[in-house]
Amino acid sequence: MSQSHPSGTSARARRLARLALACALGAVVALVAASGPGGLLVLVVGLAGAALMAVGTWWVLAHRGALRVAGAVLMVAAPVAILVIYARADVWPAALVAIALWAAATVCARSALRGVRQPQGMQAVTCPLPRHPVLIMNPKSGGGKVGRFGLVEKAEALGARVVLLDTTVKTDVAALARQAVAGGADLLGVAGGDGTQARVAEVAAEHDLPFLVISAGTRNHFAMDLGLDREDPSRCLDALTDGEELRIDLGVVGGQAFVNTASFGVYADIVQRPEYRDAKAGTALNALPDLLLGYAGHPLDAALDEIRLESQQALLVSNNPYAAPEPMTAGGRRVRLDLGVLGLLGIRVNNAAQAADIALRGTKATGLQVLTSRRIVVGSDAESIPVAVDGEALTMPAPVTCSIRPGALRVLVPKHRPGAPAASPPMHWRDILTLAFSRPRPAPAPTSPPSRTPA
Repeated sequence: MSQSHPSGTSARARRLARLALACALGAVVALVAASGPGGLLVLVVGLAGAALMAVGTWWVLAHRGALRVAGAVLMVAAPVAILVIYARADVWPAALVAIALWAAATVCARSALRGVRQPQGMQAVTCPLPRHPVLIMNPKSGGGKVGRFGLVEKAEALGARVVLLDTTVKTDVAALARQAVAGGADLLGVAGGDGTQARVAEVAAEHDLPFLVISAGTRNHFAMDLGLDREDPSRCLDALTDGEELRIDLGVVGGQAFVNTASFGVYADIVQRPEYRDAKAGTALNALPDLLLGYAGHPLDAALDEIRLESQQALLVSNNPYAAPEPMTAGGRRVRLDLGVLGLLGIRVNNAAQAADIALRGTKATGLQVLTSRRIVVGSDAESIPVAVDGEALTMPAPVTCSIRPGALRVLVPKHRPGAPAASPPMHWRDILTLAFSRPRPAPAPTSPPSRTPA
């Protein structure tokens, strides 16, 4: 643990670490002692409810007919039963106090670690602004954001040349990008979905040109991890007049670049189906039982470094690892895109018990694998494997090799980015314990100025 900060900062961090431990202990006391036997009931009922909800979810996803209906009922009944039990046992005070104390403990613990660890976010550098930027825009992307936010007019007013895609025909955006480079473009940019972003970003990386992301897609995962404004894509154009540069990595799957993820298995099989685009939820519910229970699709293997995962139902390979890989955690994002490694999430769930295990233990569950590597080879007993690359359905010959190109892409971003992710250090309670009981470093002795001999 780094102790390079001033002694005042370290002392404050130690106090916060001790306060975090006190709050965590207080949460346990509130459950077990303050409410008598009812305190333990809060914990037991909460864990049992989470497990039952996971079982119900598994039945809904992996079965049809009566068992699916029973699963849906269980998903609703479990949290309702928790509320009823809490109300009848009159353990609300203990539950609320424990939740508040645990939340305070987490906040204090993270603040303590930030006090002794230098933030490790992506470093932006100053760069010359482009003189001949070319921006490719999809007018239908994100439900028509290009037109709704006046992106064409605003970009042209800033001196950019805009290439508006004809959505009535299939267009090779990579070819358009190469034509722009041949015509003298010194920056390539995209207002569109992440799949389109990836294809143009690959061309920009080939020619070592800066790349501009305009958050005009539907989900804009790439823009989110860059800290860009996803509510108003026109603010991304600020980079043309007041920008700085990030040097980030590019993922490669089967020879094709990706900026977010390459998915194999259940999700990739579903998005291949022609009816998926018009009825996503219905298509997924119809397909999942056969895919999860092995009646359709093919099991996957993944080889990375000296580790091999076998018979996986789903594999998610990401361009740099996600900060919150647990499937039950919302808002997963990548704080860093320049670590030079791929993230891998492997899932293998064959029954309701394993689903409950993941719900309760997260990444420690045997059915969930979270790893990193510079190279991952995905294999199958089939000749070809469905792959969803940044949300787009593809099929690639097996085995499929995933790799990463460190620092391959120069991204021009505005200096002021409202969603820039905070580079919070990973939190482990053993680090909090070490910090709380560490001995303060003595302050350096003051040095006296050299004496002067009177003239």
